[in-house]
Amino acid sequence: MTRAVEHARAGHWPETEATAVVTLDFDARFRRRMMLTTDAGEDVLLDLAKPVAMAGGDGLKLDGGGWLKVEAAPEALIEVRASSPHALLRLAWHLGNRHLPAEIRQDTILIRPDHVIEDMLKGLGAAIARVTQPFQPEGGAYGDPASPGGHHHAHDHGHDHGHGHHHGHHHPHSHEH
Repeated sequence: MTRAVEHARAGHWPETEATAVVTLDFDARFRRRMMLTTDAGEDVLLDLAKPVAMAGGDGLKLDGGGWLKVEAAPEALIEVRASSPHALLRLAWHLGNRHLPAEIRQDTILIRPDHVIEDMLKGLGAAIARVTQPFQPEGGAYGDPASPGGHHHAHDHGHDHGHGHHHGHHHPHSHEH
């Protein structure tokens, strides 16, 4: 059986070497090991060293040579709009406060359907609409550092001490030497 053994971000793999395409929803794009079926119906075992948050356009290197192109599948989503950029920021804050996966765009936010959240958003003045499109939410402060929207914190501070300290983003660090 063919195995996909390495992940590469869009633009960082030879897309001309893609031998097949696999279209996955958001949940299936955050995996380490699972059976995949290409769009042509071929089975491929995803067998990565660690879980990776894949995005549309990423590549998976196949153990027998060649690459598998990852496409983001359209999903049922809620599109959130607001009357102004400031109002949209307020809505984003409320969604973030509830730790919901959200894709932030220029003038909209995409979330998964949830009637309780939809009612809250309407109460805050949001206009919501049901849409079907690919979903690539932000990785978050503690998400996969390589994921779109995610980040990591480098801790090479250039100082030598053995005490913990706080960086102001709600997770303390201790540097022991």
